[in-house]
Amino acid sequence: MKKYLGTALMLSSFVAASGPACAVEKQVFEPPKPKLEPLARFTVNLEAPVWELGATSDLGRRRIIPITSGSFDGARLKGTILNNGADWQVVTAQGLAIIDTRYLLKTGDGALIYLQTKGFRYGPADVMAEVAKGNPVDPARYTFRVTMSFETADPRYAWLNRAIGVGAAMRLGAAVVYDAYLLE
Repeated sequence: MKKYLGTALMLSSFVAASGPACAVEKQVFEPPKPKLEPLARFTVNLEAPVWELGATSDLGRRRIIPITSGSFDGARLKGTILNNGADWQVVTAQGLAIIDTRYLLKTGDGALIYLQTKGFRYGPADVMAEVAKGNPVDPARYTFRVTMSFETADPRYAWLNRAIGVGAAMRLGAAVVYDAYLLE
């Protein structure tokens, strides 16, 4: 808080130093507080075999997990996930899964939207071993979070080109399910 207060005071001092021509004197500015707007629930199916490349770098073991299908359903965004993407995941020696997915969405009204997620999945070793086997595990026992960025040429969804999404996920057998939110 002290650091932020110093920043606010510096802004206040700057505004005050601008002189009487400045219409706003000694006004304190604060960064806006982010809000989350529900976007959609995503169900991402991972039904094809995983490609295990092994330890490709000091970072960890590279795995490519094909994304074969799925769906998303929300007030502003609904449709299917096409069979053309994957998670180019790296798992570190400590068991941290570094998520890097890229896949294509098709909305119910025919728009194509490229989606990329980046994030992390981690938890106690025994819990993550059960997740890796595809066994049902309470998502409260581990952490799985992603950020989302979108690209589309469809003018109806152009707002997504400027959007940042976040998601809280869980692995359920051969699927990942996550609730996505727009960061406002």
